[in-house]
Amino acid sequence: MASASRASVPADSFRTISPGRRGEKAASAVPGDTAAATTLKGTAIPVRSVVASPRQVKGKAGREAARLRLQRLPAAQAEDPGEAAEEEEEEPLPSVPEDEEEAQPLPPVCLSRMRGMWRDEKVSLYCDQVLQDCKAEDADEVMGKYLSEKLKLKDKWLGVWKTNPNVFFVKYEEASIPFVGILVEVTCEPYQDSSSRFKVTVSVAEPFSSNIANIPRDLVDEILEELEHSVPLLEVYPVEGQDTDIHDIALALEVVRFFYDFLWRDWDDEESCENYTALIEERINLWCDIQDGTIPGPIAQRFKKTLEKYKNKRVELIEYQSNIKEDPSAAEAVECWKKYYEIVMLCGLLKMWEDLRLRVHGPFFPRILRRRKGKREFGKTITHIVAKVMTTEMIKDLSSDTLLQQHDDLDLALDNCYSGDTVIIFPGEYQAANLALLTDDIIIKGVGKREEIMITSEPSRDSFVVSKADNVKLMHLSLIQQGTVDGIVVVESGHMTLENCILKCEGTGVCVLTGATLTITDSEITGAQGAGVELYPGSTAILERNEIHHCNNLRTSDSSKSTLGGVNMKVLPAPKLKMTNNHIYSNKGYGVSILQPTEQFFIVTEEALNKRAASGDKKDDKMLFKVMQNLNLEMNNNKIEANVKGDIRIVTS
Repeated sequence: MASASRASVPADSFRTISPGRRGEKAASAVPGDTAAATTLKGTAIPVRSVVASPRQVKGKAGREAARLRLQRLPAAQAEDPGEAAEEEEEEPLPSVPEDEEEAQPLPPVCLSRMRGMWRDEKVSLYCDQVLQDCKAEDADEVMGKYLSEKLKLKDKWLGVWKTNPNVFFVKYEEASIPFVGILVEVTCEPYQDSSSRFKVTVSVAEPFSSNIANIPRDLVDEILEELEHSVPLLEVYPVEGQDTDIHDIALALEVVRFFYDFLWRDWDDEESCENYTALIEERINLWCDIQDGTIPGPIAQRFKKTLEKYKNKRVELIEYQSNIKEDPSAAEAVECWKKYYEIVMLCGLLKMWEDLRLRVHGPFFPRILRRRKGKREFGKTITHIVAKVMTTEMIKDLSSDTLLQQHDDLDLALDNCYSGDTVIIFPGEYQAANLALLTDDIIIKGVGKREEIMITSEPSRDSFVVSKADNVKLMHLSLIQQGTVDGIVVVESGHMTLENCILKCEGTGVCVLTGATLTITDSEITGAQGAGVELYPGSTAILERNEIHHCNNLRTSDSSKSTLGGVNMKVLPAPKLKMTNNHIYSNKGYGVSILQPTEQFFIVTEEALNKRAASGDKKDDKMLFKVMQNLNLEMNNNKIEANVKGDIRIVTS
């Protein structure tokens, strides 16, 4: 079985190496991994470094080169360890010219052992075993020593060298060739200094094997000769079929790759941190929360894109520095400062997101900064008609003294609302940024079938519907979330009522924050990446005659670790929840999950929940009933079924 999809490329795509270049040092295997790409670290960059000459930026080449390699990995290498092996067996082998010696398929690489690790296991591995009590500035040295100790297990082994296609091709389609893989024999030697500890000596192994069927053997030999047969160690993946020591080496390489891919930040060793392992634990939790869907997919994607942008901008500045002459011009100095300050801004944003943990509905700051208008000065209320054209048929059921305003734009109608107003929406598709700024007591209701009154979110905005009004109602309409990262509805304070609505989520579901109250009746909630309804400590919710289904719609292979499903409660202080005649089904997590500070752990059905602890009942049933009483949770005639993990779960926080 091959570990990579196979392809053939036109002969004129390959590099040609002139005899005069054989003695020259080849370009780095990964763009940006150059001798000059060395010293920019974090945000504390002195003026002299920002406009430094090439000689001034060559201080810590080996350590920085290892990181820069990880910042520019081909797509197949940048994914979670081991994923490439599963995704690389798709395309059939295209034909190759008869005069070319065809490379054999690559053997499978060792399966990822980290993918099966639980959160606590990852924390223990990095914090207790590898890093222990090291400081941030010593992390590189510690990771290097960890690798070197593992490499002592075997001085020679077989691996697949995965490198950037730029090394071999002058032109190629990036989507079709994410990397070039060559089967090599690895020779491990003790590193002599910090610049060589992430390098390893390789030679082409027999039989000659690659994911590029018609790659010339002579070209591979010449490239390796250019590189002096020394390649980045983290670009080599041990293959299956060797002894157990090789599996230990493969795990060690995974550990180091994961550290630099996901846990290390370039500013770490320039800022004081009393407990670096605690910071690493936070980042592991952040990564796990992204993987299991606790943090909504759109937020996770934005975080990843920002982190990748930061890394790329940092590489750009380093490469720009390396090309500056001895005496930089004023224009070059200004350009360096511009690039530097862009990096500073991205760094600050990443720090904020990491510190706040991106919890479920995003950073903990008020979404609504607009003040409440209150009632109009003359005390009258207005009914706002939202339709392209207003007809007498539309208003026939309104009283004769009703004050009317007609709008063809929902956003404009909301902008003109005062407390006590009503917004009536007729069938159509609408968008309204002002739905995220509900501060006054208004009613927003559709006329007609709720499926035909569609309000969609604007993907460029973080929030969709957010309220801190004392009493706001949404009735007889459909909310369709498209790309927004916040909950589909967030009740920040006050009371919100959702009646006969359809909520099609794409991020998280309905979030009820501390002190807020929510009433949902005769509605449908579906598609949330987390829980359909998320109750924060001290919140209140009444759910009657609703359908909550197909939530915890995670875009991750690690769904086994997520418990969120239909309804999730966070306890201390306990929220209040009354559920009557709801149908909660087909969620990937639990029907109802309760996060609370106790050492007890339960998985039960609603039937067991409603049973009083009789003489002879199990201890778990008694404890469960006691916990449910303390939670102020009332459940009557609900149908909770076909949820992947179970019906109800109570678990420690």
